[in-house]
Amino acid sequence: MTVHDVARRLPSLADLRNLCRSLAMLDAILSPDWEGRYHSFGAGWSDGEEVASMRNGSGDEYSIVFTAAGAYVRGFDHESPMSPYGNDGEPWPGVIDEVSEVFRRFVVEPAFTDEDGVPVVTVCLWRGLTDDRWQHGVIDFPTGRADPDGATRLFALLVDGSPEVFQRFAEDYYEVPVDLEAVRDVYDLRPLSQELVSSLNSEVALTELAEDIAEIGYPQPVRHAI
Repeated sequence: MTVHDVARRLPSLADLRNLCRSLAMLDAILSPDWEGRYHSFGAGWSDGEEVASMRNGSGDEYSIVFTAAGAYVRGFDHESPMSPYGNDGEPWPGVIDEVSEVFRRFVVEPAFTDEDGVPVVTVCLWRGLTDDRWQHGVIDFPTGRADPDGATRLFALLVDGSPEVFQRFAEDYYEVPVDLEAVRDVYDLRPLSQELVSSLNSEVALTELAEDIAEIGYPQPVRHAI
């Protein structure tokens, strides 16, 4: 799989945003320690902008910026032959050359570049509000690699956005059993209850998630009248 396949299989802007919030909320419950989380979501990243992030702790990452104009996706596979660090400090030809003008500022966003201002990227996509599909550059991929830009490893949970796929991932990553029905509830963006939280992590109280819920922009728990 390459960026071409990801572009065909990524969900719509709204569905991708919802999926990213669900992934971040699930990780917040499964990993109270922020440093150990795989996914995060910042609903207040910048004025009118939100960002979804993934970091696997081994050097691979992605960032998705949701704006009033659409979304910009940047992914980096540190083992990819398309890494700028194996290409004289330059992004692989075609990866970011054709990024729409409305998203160009994210190419050089300090959060997405290294200390020398080099874009840390092997995969890039974007989609405007009026686009009918995800866009990407024209790229001559290196031969001999099944996953040359890292798209398979980076975006597997986004192109197959099923609760079952997350359950398998989480049980492997966190090495704990993960309740599938609870995952489905969070994928449906159902407001959290203590019962739902406990079914995923018995050591976490709903009240302890208040900051995460606000940060992610996840629906607030239902307040029952006394």
